[in-house]
Amino acid sequence: MIINKTQNILVSKQERVCSTSLSQMRGLMFRKRQNCLMTFPEERKVSLHMFFVFYPIDALLLDKNRKVVEIYRNLRPFRFWFPQKKAKYILEMAFPGKYKLGDVLKQET
Repeated sequence: MIINKTQNILVSKQERVCSTSLSQMRGLMFRKRQNCLMTFPEERKVSLHMFFVFYPIDALLLDKNRKVVEIYRNLRPFRFWFPQKKAKYILEMAFPGKYKLGDVLKQET
């Protein structure tokens, strides 16, 4: 469960967590519509592709403080995205919620 602490609202009720290189490479490919949270050991630049993801998503880049630093809304299937910012977390939202640049998102259990 992911909460937008800035706006005090629920952003994602359930998401797949990808913390290994292999799970991050697969991401949402060939999966049913769902949200996905990728976690990295440190902030870095990461490119995303939408090969074999058959639905659009919103992609959010979060820094080490879980602040949204970049958003790509409606990233469509079979496209690439080369973000400008570094991220420690990437949240792929198949079910978009309410968020904007600068919001702080927190994962709850």
